[in-house]
Amino acid sequence: MQQRRREMTKTRPSLNDSAWRLAKKLCDEPEEYGVKIKETTSGAILIDAGIKAEGGFLAGKIVTEICLGGLGKAEVFTSRYNNLELPSISVYTDYPAIAALGSQFAGWQIKVEKYFAMGSGPARALALKPRELYEKIGYADEADVAVLVLETAKEPPESVITYISNQCKITPDRLLLILVPTTTVAGSTQISGRIVEEGVHKLTKLGLDPKSIIRACGYAPIAPVHPNFAEAMGRTNDAIIYAGVTCYTVRHEDDNKLEELVNEATSLASKSYGRPFIEIFKEANYNFYQIDSGLFAPAVLIVTNAKTGSIFKAGETNIKVFKQSIGR
Repeated sequence: MQQRRREMTKTRPSLNDSAWRLAKKLCDEPEEYGVKIKETTSGAILIDAGIKAEGGFLAGKIVTEICLGGLGKAEVFTSRYNNLELPSISVYTDYPAIAALGSQFAGWQIKVEKYFAMGSGPARALALKPRELYEKIGYADEADVAVLVLETAKEPPESVITYISNQCKITPDRLLLILVPTTTVAGSTQISGRIVEEGVHKLTKLGLDPKSIIRACGYAPIAPVHPNFAEAMGRTNDAIIYAGVTCYTVRHEDDNKLEELVNEATSLASKSYGRPFIEIFKEANYNFYQIDSGLFAPAVLIVTNAKTGSIFKAGETNIKVFKQSIGR
C-alpha cells in the first residue's frame, strides 16, 4: 500500500487539508451558514447541514467547494430555463481529475450494520475509495485530517465513525463529517454542484484519460426541494440530466476520437433518456444499479481540444422533461 501511494504523484497540496480549512468556516460561523455542530464521544466533528439544521444556499455552496477538496469554486445565481426562472449553481476548477474524481465523486458506499450513506469528498483520497480510480488519476493524499460529506438524513453512530477513521488511517478526533439530506436546499444545491464531476466521470468511463482534462466549468438548475426522498432524488438527477451544461478543455491527439467520445458522453446517448428520473427509478425498484449508467451525465457537453483548437458540442437541454420532473 505504501509503495502504491509513493507511486502516485501528489500534484497539489492535500485535498483534506484544503477542505478542512473550508469546513472550519462552518464550525466558526454555524449561524451564518444555518448548520449545527456536534462533537461525538470519540471526538469526531459532525456538521448537520439539513437534518435538524436549516441549511440553505450558503451551506450548499460551501459544501460543494468542500466536496471539490478546495480546488474548485461554486456560485449560486438565478437563470431562466425557457419560461422557468430557477436558482442555479455554477462550478469551475483548474484541476478536474483531482477535484472531481479524486474528491467530489460519490464513490464510497458507507455500509456499517444498518447504517448506509453515500460518501464523497477528500477523505476518499485517504481511504482510496475506489483504489483503481486513484491509480488512474495518479493521486493519493497523506493528510492527518479527513473530511467526508455524507448524503444522509441520519446521524452516523460511533461504529460508522470508527469505520471511516480506520479506513482513512486517522484518529476519530481528526475526522469531520458533513451530513446533507437530499430533501433539503443545501442537499439539492450540492447535488447540482456535481455537474462538472458528472461529465468528467462519464468521459473517463468512455475511455478518456482524466488527466487530459485540464479545465472544467458548468452549471445546472438547483431543483426545488421535495420532502419525499425518492421524489427529491428524481428532481436533483433531472436537473443535471436534462438541464445541466458543461464545458471542458482537454489535450488530445486525435480530434476524431475525441468527437466520438463527446457524442457518447451526454445523457441524450442513454437508452433511458426522455422520461423523468423518478419513473425510471421506480421501474428499477429504486435500485440505482438497475438503471443504465449512461443516463448519469450532463445534458450538454462542450469540449475544446487545446492541442488543435477544435470545439465539439453534443447533447441538448430538455426543459420539457425537467419541468415534468418538478411538476410545472
